[in-house]
Amino acid sequence: MEGALTAALPPALEIRPRGPLDAVLRVPGSRSITNRALVAAALADGPSELRGALSSDDTEAMRDCLTALGVTVAAEDDIFRVSGTGGRFTLPKAPLFARASGTTARFVTALATLAPGAVTIDGAPRMRERPIDDLVRALVALGAPAEALGPGGCPPVRVAGGGLPGGTASIDARRSSQYVSAVLLVGPYAARDVGLRFVDGVLVSRPYVELTLDVMRAFGADAGWTADGGLRVAAGARYASRCYEIEPDASSAAYAFGAAAIAGGRVRVEGVPARSSQADFAFLGVLERMGCRVERAGGHATVSAPVDRLRGIDVDMNALPDAVLALAVVALFADGPTIIRNVANLRIKETDRLAALERELGKLGARAKATADGLSIQPGPLRGAAIDTYDDHRMAMAFALAGLRVPGVVIRDPACVSKTWPNYFAALERL
Repeated sequence: MEGALTAALPPALEIRPRGPLDAVLRVPGSRSITNRALVAAALADGPSELRGALSSDDTEAMRDCLTALGVTVAAEDDIFRVSGTGGRFTLPKAPLFARASGTTARFVTALATLAPGAVTIDGAPRMRERPIDDLVRALVALGAPAEALGPGGCPPVRVAGGGLPGGTASIDARRSSQYVSAVLLVGPYAARDVGLRFVDGVLVSRPYVELTLDVMRAFGADAGWTADGGLRVAAGARYASRCYEIEPDASSAAYAFGAAAIAGGRVRVEGVPARSSQADFAFLGVLERMGCRVERAGGHATVSAPVDRLRGIDVDMNALPDAVLALAVVALFADGPTIIRNVANLRIKETDRLAALERELGKLGARAKATADGLSIQPGPLRGAAIDTYDDHRMAMAFALAGLRVPGVVIRDPACVSKTWPNYFAALERL
């Protein structure tokens, strides 16, 4: 159904201005939680059921890789039934293909250490430009031979398999927290406890590691922080199969909330928990700083546009980098400049997002300047433009929001949203 929605989209889609809004919606399940829960359920011994799961390109990539490792995954709407193997994988007959999914490439590289022989992990052309050598070095330090075969320490990756001995390792987490999460997820199946220390004491996007720990503990693992700021996973405390509920995706919700800020009126997102480890729900506080009114109660969150104009802000977005694109487009409509700091890892996402934002915001009339680790946005008189999306779902989702206020905004390759929210444009039209 959702695949058909994106298949029906034209090569370029003009967004219809509208507002003020008065909308209620539920966004899809969390991609981050779905792929973490798929790994834990695949490693557990016995059947698990994941409810509220996300069906998208990224989670399909993970399911395909797990299937190649001998895991049975049956998907029916937002329910995934996973027959766990207890960590006993079969040897895939061909290289595992992660498509353009960063979580899949990184998590499956760690999982491949448990395969009975050598496994190769590859991906789409952009994935071959996204570094993975920091993860590979950590796995080698834990006794699992592996090698990044691509230029610059990028995929393909070859993992020898045969098991993960464990022990203590330093891991460079200055570029991505996914390297850390990958090691953590497989840690319960190591021969010895796994300990991780961070190079220079730096861990970007820490809330995503907290999210990983939450999923692991929900499935029965013994994992957590150490007194000296490192991480520890107890070997032998393996995952237990279970029924697991997946929250709505906070990163996707950021675009619904941003729609209210831009088009006026209000948008309510259902299913938002009172407490969540998903970092991007902190975007609600960012919008409050810009002048929006935010209400959270009864399992939902509502954003109402400011009575007056939005305010530009200076904000560190290191903990919620996936919400940066939504913020950058909201900033187009602010009274004054917005400065976004400490997000260098956006340069190694689906595209170099800082460079892409600078180019596309400029097309709409803003003065945008990307730095090594941030972005400044000075609003200007806005105009319509054809927006290039770089095969990046978040570029398409974010710049579509500008079209709610600015006539003539055209999104090229809108179907790229299938990565995380296949029916995004249908949901946008219903607002």
